[in-house]
Amino acid sequence: MFHYPRWKVIAILASVLVALLFALPNVLPQPAKQYVADHYGLHPLTLGLDLQGGSNILMAVDRKDMVEKLQTQLTGDIRSTLREAKIGYGGTTKVENGVSVVVIKPEDNEKAKTELNKLLQPLDAGLLAGGTRTNLYTLKQTDQTFTFTIDPKGLEAKIATVIKTALTIMESRLNGTGVTEPVIQQQGVDRIVVQLPGEQNPDKVIALIGTTGKLTFQLMCAEQATSATALPPPDCKALPQKADVDRITKEKTAKGEKITDADLKALPQLWVQTTTRATVDGADLNDAQPSFDQNNRSVVTFRFNQKGAVRFGKLTADNVGKPFAIILDNMIMSDPVINEPILGGSGQISGNFSIDDSNNLAIVLRSGALPAKLDVIEGQTVGPSLGADSIKAGLIASLAGLVFVMAFIMLPYGFFGIIANVALLINLLMLIAIMSLFGFTLTLPGIAGIVLTLGMAVDSNVLIYERIREEWRNGRTAMGAIETGFKAALATVVDANVTTLIAAVVLFGVGSGPIRGFAITLGVGILTTMFTAFTMTRFFVALWVKRNRPKEINL
Repeated sequence: MFHYPRWKVIAILASVLVALLFALPNVLPQPAKQYVADHYGLHPLTLGLDLQGGSNILMAVDRKDMVEKLQTQLTGDIRSTLREAKIGYGGTTKVENGVSVVVIKPEDNEKAKTELNKLLQPLDAGLLAGGTRTNLYTLKQTDQTFTFTIDPKGLEAKIATVIKTALTIMESRLNGTGVTEPVIQQQGVDRIVVQLPGEQNPDKVIALIGTTGKLTFQLMCAEQATSATALPPPDCKALPQKADVDRITKEKTAKGEKITDADLKALPQLWVQTTTRATVDGADLNDAQPSFDQNNRSVVTFRFNQKGAVRFGKLTADNVGKPFAIILDNMIMSDPVINEPILGGSGQISGNFSIDDSNNLAIVLRSGALPAKLDVIEGQTVGPSLGADSIKAGLIASLAGLVFVMAFIMLPYGFFGIIANVALLINLLMLIAIMSLFGFTLTLPGIAGIVLTLGMAVDSNVLIYERIREEWRNGRTAMGAIETGFKAALATVVDANVTTLIAAVVLFGVGSGPIRGFAITLGVGILTTMFTAFTMTRFFVALWVKRNRPKEINL
């Protein structure tokens, strides 16, 4: 172990130099940090919400709204299924957590049951349910009445699917804004927590990620409302205009109040057609980008995929001279008249947008619609001063831990303790370098992970040195004891660190934000500890042995 070829020496020294290079941005002043980031792509550690402040938002699936949407979707599916099967029915009725339908002819009962059973929607119940499958709906027949009810287990499985999709969409939306290291995680069964370090305006974030983003293009009904309370004609529904919603929202906000459903219903309404023949879904959008129209007003340009372009072209070609509505989340953005067929599959959305509004709307449309409405349970701001206090406390704790650990290893092992301390500092340097290189987020629990890593690094050296001491006492020569000590301690150190690494992996896999921050730091620290214990410490000891050829070991 005492002979190191030149290439190994160069590799060891180069690893330290590279680690120093990647860790350097963490101690540079801000202008220098920006310079090396722009020119060399080197970045300091990303600080978490608890260290630099930011926005913390907790959202939950609106179960009531979700049930209503499932009932509406189920109603349409029942009608389509029975029509295609040529089964007469007397109408559909929404019941509690479900929908019922009456088949006109008793002889159609069996056929209807067979066809309606196809709508039960089997879902994966997930790992907690043993990987079994469950149906979203249950179907009960009473004479000629068939009643669908949303199954509680099926609803939970559906919510799990919704949460998974919502996480992906939210991540896409936030990444589109350039926000640094957002944390988006599931919390519990039906909640999502979003943390944005450095963002001090949670309302801005909520407006971006909380918007469902369901876009449709629907023809206007020929007959329009004469009052806000008038009933819409068949196959039409009443919707408010965005300009009116923005106006009343501004008025309510100025008074410190929140807009309610009653406020929305009291606004002037326009009627739009609801039949699929008069609707094109925004799900067929290929792209959406902020832009400006000929009057230099902010708009959003959009482009359909082939399927959407064909449908949109047919809709506009068949309805030249008629108005149609561009609707986002049940608000009419604008209602232009179709002057000519729009066959190119592209167009634009206007609506008195600011530049930020058009940019955010384009991001929402590109990322797709959220699968369910999400209610904001909690939206709070963590001040940067609190983060600064956390950093100060964390640094004090880390430095105190480092000093005590270094003193602990030096007192009983003397010169070998100094070698261990040099390796310990290199270990800390490499830990910071790796976390900076891969963009890991440092949190307050992560600092605790660093302190724990320092202790574990010294523990590895203690195991090695005690084994060397044991071999020396058993009669080996000094050089033989050192060589045997390193080799014999290897298995013990690896076993101890690998078991801890497994725990860190499990913590990262099942834990939430703070736990994950601790797990990341601990996991990286274990890897650097094993490297420094059997590379750096061994290298320095080998240099000392090769130079001094000791006859005794003072351990």
